[in-house]
Amino acid sequence: MSDISSAKSMWMRGGTSKAAFFLTEDLPNNIEKRDKFLLQIMGSPDNRQIDGMGGADPLTSKVAMVKKSNRSGVDVDYLFLQVMVDKPIVSDGQNCDNILAAVAPFAIERVLIVAEDGQIDVTIYMENIGQIAIAKVMVKDKKVIYGGTAHIDGVPKTANEIPIIFKDTAGSSCGALLPTGNELDIIDDIAVTMIDNGMPIVILLASDLGISGNG
Repeated sequence: MSDISSAKSMWMRGGTSKAAFFLTEDLPNNIEKRDKFLLQIMGSPDNRQIDGMGGADPLTSKVAMVKKSNRSGVDVDYLFLQVMVDKPIVSDGQNCDNILAAVAPFAIERVLIVAEDGQIDVTIYMENIGQIAIAKVMVKDKKVIYGGTAHIDGVPKTANEIPIIFKDTAGSSCGALLPTGNELDIIDDIAVTMIDNGMPIVILLASDLGISGNG
């Protein structure tokens, strides 16, 4: 792409996050130029992101790059980018399953795939982790049905659900479902379980930290 000013974006919510969605071809191939542009449109670095689209929170300072896939059996490729709020950093170090939920609707909106009426499967290659997910989207008159009754914690309103099936995500970042090989580890006298199933996480009892887990 030669003229960044012609890049078109869609601002979409996925799960408990929001992101600027771009067609990959609309952003520079040069990573330095791409990141400079994304920092500018988000208004980073600035705690309030006053000069940009970002919402002064990591959950609302995200970018998705989507393109029609050349991979066999895959509809679109998706690259997630986290734009730091208070630092001039754009990271592709992890996937975002929240934003993944909006990839299929975006692909339909931008006619990267032909959507027939009914529930359709959109196969997505997640470039950050090299894995595949299948999103199920309801379509009527070849348009995405956004309204619905599904509710998730952290989001005030309801929407139509988008079930996602993940394929072979265990160990995608650390090489194993249980990176340490143990179901339970003791760290600083606290029992924890470390799991890598799409994203590395650490699970522990809230009570071990002196909190209830309800706040």
